[in-house]
Amino acid sequence: MDMLTATRREWNELYVFFNLLAQGRIVLGNEEGLPSGRVLPIFQVTRQEHDGERRYTVEEADIHVEGEQMDERFPREDFGTVAAMILDTLKRERNEEVEAPEGVEGFLDALKIYDMEARTDDRTDFYITFHDSSFPPVGFRIYSRLCAMMPLLDGGRTANLKFEQGGIRFSQPAVNKINYTDDPDNPNEVARRMLYIESMGGVLKYNDVADKVFRSNLCMIDLNFPRVLAEMVRLMHLDNVSRVDELTALIEERNPLKIKEELIRKHGYYRYKMKEFLLALALGMRPAKQYDGTDSAVAGFVMVDTEGRMVAYRKTERQVFADFLFKHTRLEKGHPEKDKYGYLERENRAYYLKLNLKIGFVKR
Repeated sequence: MDMLTATRREWNELYVFFNLLAQGRIVLGNEEGLPSGRVLPIFQVTRQEHDGERRYTVEEADIHVEGEQMDERFPREDFGTVAAMILDTLKRERNEEVEAPEGVEGFLDALKIYDMEARTDDRTDFYITFHDSSFPPVGFRIYSRLCAMMPLLDGGRTANLKFEQGGIRFSQPAVNKINYTDDPDNPNEVARRMLYIESMGGVLKYNDVADKVFRSNLCMIDLNFPRVLAEMVRLMHLDNVSRVDELTALIEERNPLKIKEELIRKHGYYRYKMKEFLLALALGMRPAKQYDGTDSAVAGFVMVDTEGRMVAYRKTERQVFADFLFKHTRLEKGHPEKDKYGYLERENRAYYLKLNLKIGFVKR
């Protein structure tokens, strides 16, 4: 008989789900990513299963499971036992595909859980109702260091920013030489091209956002915000600085928008705009989908560290959430070939080089 196997991400989602039910509470995190000491009791977790919506209500000793074809109770301690087994396996195993610990498959069968990851269209992993049934359920996404972490923004080619190349007119053979690489998936080749263009007298000046929907979305933060992001991405490639808080500090020094010093120092203009952008990404903004400032179904994150400890962030604690994102995100380098950036390209008699905006969580 074949053993049940699943990806680290799939096991991780079940670990978080079962652990929440066993604990019957969640600890809120602070801006440093650590437990704040504030605890919220969980009344119910709602998850999409193969047969539709399933409600898992936390009772004193049991979990009451109700759904399309279910109305049963299971001991709460069983969820804790299985969560601990999954966590132990994830910490011990290093492979992407992981076999089910002994006894876990039978537990999943008893619960009639056949989808390891919840299948939802609204990007939530589950909904949590806190305190009691009078509170509305809150949609959460899981971000975990027990598996490869999903980026906060992974827009592919729709998240490209265009720089116009001026200063000198390159011949076609020169352009071919600049673009040539025997390692097209190496993002470090992008910085090499940028430096080569500069060494030949070329200048790369921010021009536009490649995708018109993403341009409009960024302008919802500020009409000049795309220019700020472009400078951050450029610095990331050339100065090898990736953390958002450190890049923002560099932006404050360079002041690409040439705004008054008072606005930067006293009002924290660039920091404020960056935090608003990170919150918008966390709560619904995506590059290729029109954004009107309305939050999506995602209203919070459950963050899991390498030891399996969990803390939560909610949009109702907006400032703490924003500060956490600001301190724990970084710009990342995507695949140049896949995301179509980092090459000199001809367009309307001019040459442009695109840089890609990708934001993930820092490695800790």
